[in-house]
Amino acid sequence: MLTPDLSGRTALVTGSAKGLGEGLTLELARCGADVAVHYNTSADAAETVAATARDAGAEATTVQGDVTDPAAVDDIFDAVETDLAPVDVLVNNVGAFAPRHWSDIDYDTWRTVMETNLDATYLCARRALPAMREADYGRIVNVGYASSEKGLVSPKNFPYFAAKAGVLMFTRMLAADTQGDGITVNAVSPYVVENSDEFPAELPRDRPASFDDIAQAVRFFLEADSDYLSGQNVEVSGGWLPERV
Repeated sequence: MLTPDLSGRTALVTGSAKGLGEGLTLELARCGADVAVHYNTSADAAETVAATARDAGAEATTVQGDVTDPAAVDDIFDAVETDLAPVDVLVNNVGAFAPRHWSDIDYDTWRTVMETNLDATYLCARRALPAMREADYGRIVNVGYASSEKGLVSPKNFPYFAAKAGVLMFTRMLAADTQGDGITVNAVSPYVVENSDEFPAELPRDRPASFDDIAQAVRFFLEADSDYLSGQNVEVSGGWLPERV
């Protein structure tokens, strides 16, 4: 198992009080990073994750805020910098979805899906970049969705697919823009994850992706020897390739 040495690094995973965000945060703590556990409404769960990270030997703090609000994002990063240090490792994990036909999705739901997936990725990356550039080091990993870059289309969950396609485009644009700054920007794109609300009738390899399957890809991008890899996307999908969703 890849275990990058993140000693002396400060990591922020958005939406890290529960689910995949929790799993990735604890993995980064086990790799030696100090971690900021981000939440919006789940304060008790975030405190539990932070306590577990401390048990693993990491410095840990909790930070609250809505990552779709520019002012709140500034406050989140200010709090991490005050309690720990500037963010070296950013994982943009937050993202709502709406598994309904597009014609049954109202505008507010559309905006929520787009903002939590695409806008939040932009806002957090933008806020993290100045300190990363100053340090000549940074690692940004954006959570995408499997097959988005292959032009995945479906009337069901359409805003989610559109937002995740935008995340991949943003990943590659930002990678090109930071290539001389000691920063890498990559994406990890799962299909069905172990904590998904519903599972399709047929799963690749007869199971969903585990948190550790996804963490393996994240750790790969954080390895010291991966510093030439930027603008890349690793699908954690078990080989899934849909004809139509």
